[in-house]
Amino acid sequence: MKLGQKDQVKASSVTMMAYRFCGVPTSDQAHMLSQIAGSCRFLWNRMLADAQARYEAGEKFFLPTPASYKKISGLEWLKGMDSLALANVQLRLNAAFERFFKSASGEGAYAGYPKFKVKHKHTDSYTTNLANKESPNIRLDGDMLKLPKIKEPIKLRMHRKIRPGGILKSVTVTHEPSGKWYFSLAFEYPKEEQSPTKAIDPEAITHIGLDMSLPKLYVDSNGEEADFFKPYRQLEKRIAREQRKLSHMEKGSSNYGKQKQRIAKLHAKAKHQRNDMLHKLSHRLTDQYELISIEDLNMAAIKRGLHFGKSASDNGWGNFVWMLTYKSERRGGHLVKVDRWFPSSKKCSKCGYIHNELTLNDREYECPHCNHLMDRDHQAAVNIDTEGLYIFLRTYCTD
Repeated sequence: MKLGQKDQVKASSVTMMAYRFCGVPTSDQAHMLSQIAGSCRFLWNRMLADAQARYEAGEKFFLPTPASYKKISGLEWLKGMDSLALANVQLRLNAAFERFFKSASGEGAYAGYPKFKVKHKHTDSYTTNLANKESPNIRLDGDMLKLPKIKEPIKLRMHRKIRPGGILKSVTVTHEPSGKWYFSLAFEYPKEEQSPTKAIDPEAITHIGLDMSLPKLYVDSNGEEADFFKPYRQLEKRIAREQRKLSHMEKGSSNYGKQKQRIAKLHAKAKHQRNDMLHKLSHRLTDQYELISIEDLNMAAIKRGLHFGKSASDNGWGNFVWMLTYKSERRGGHLVKVDRWFPSSKKCSKCGYIHNELTLNDREYECPHCNHLMDRDHQAAVNIDTEGLYIFLRTYCTD
């Protein structure tokens, strides 16, 4: 068996599922977690600096193992840190260099040169892995999480149930700027055998089209808007007020740090409210419809070209599409992306006429050919639904 082939076979027979919970570590536990995260940041910077020094000296590129750094005088303290967390630093830095080299040679997508991690500017985090299934170094007992180098289990706020039958493979610990600790638990499950594909009945399949809308996230082909409010806009005035207070404080002072954390908590509140709404909406859609059609939008261009950066970011459309994608796949459904150049807004859903004179200011679509009158976003969603169903049937139906 060739190198990597065994891993590919294993990956095809298992599936991964991650759960993210807020933790409530004690002061001693939080101190040790901060030390491990700080050691990972230190090792990243040291490895990166050594790699640059070897390059400038004309030596061949390589990254030494964390074990070799533990032997250096003055770095013996690394022995008291989580060895698997340090090993992950080497793996991730090596992967970052590989992406950069491929990008520089034109073989892969653009990737910049790895950067140094600055304390207080980068989020403290680290990842540790399962070392032994028979005697696990990471385990979850109820709502108590055991991690390497942490003497007592850490209490988690379990806001959802974990699917039984999985093996805890890794834990990513994150200390957010708001001061809260989060733990992402990755479980491995045996992949369920797929039942034979049944014949697709175009008349029976449940389907819906979504047109991205900045005011309300989306308008669907049934003419309904998403039950969605912009969380950042709700907190924008409070954030601006707290930022004005921050501007009058001495940078680096104790009060400056406390004020930064107040602002971070407001941003975290907006982020968590947004993610909560997106999860609920994506769950409802993927549970109700077998086929969901959307436009393949270039959100970066929309933010830049149309000056909708703040509104588009507050919608979180990219996150929403990602949620729809994996939840549809998990439930056996399908997500179809219609080409971004498809004239969903300009095409009459009744007669098919392309109204090229339609502008962004026209919120009602009135067809010059058949006088059909319809809300612009609703009609776009209907056209996306129709085109997505056509693409799906053309792809999966042979008759």
